[in-house]
Amino acid sequence: MKEGICTGIGVIGSGIAALLGGWDSALLTLILFMVIDYVSGLVVAGIFHKSNKTETGTLESKAGFKGLCRKCMTLLFVLIANRLDIAIGVDYIRDAVCIGFMANELISIVENAGLMGLPLPDAITKAVNLLSDKTKKEGE
Repeated sequence: MKEGICTGIGVIGSGIAALLGGWDSALLTLILFMVIDYVSGLVVAGIFHKSNKTETGTLESKAGFKGLCRKCMTLLFVLIANRLDIAIGVDYIRDAVCIGFMANELISIVENAGLMGLPLPDAITKAVNLLSDKTKKEGE
């Protein structure tokens, strides 16, 4: 029974990794950053009660579910980029998408660290604020 379950999970995981372009350093780094961001967001909300995702600053299942949905959408963009690579016959679109989302996750990780009270160098704080402000202005 145990071997069957492990085999099933392995087959599903391998299929997903194949759809995302293979289990390489780009995908591993992106998923690692996504996990660190999600866990640090849980810590900010659950322990520090300073989340900017909720009105009270504390944990809310709806906010957590939205975060997971965003992470899944990120992986769908990686899948789309991989399929574009295959269709066009190149091998850089997926990597570029992974790098772009890695940068986004890194900004969020730094923001979470700041909300936890971790002293951040001014250069990092200014860079994050600049990128965040630019993103907000483009979204308007």
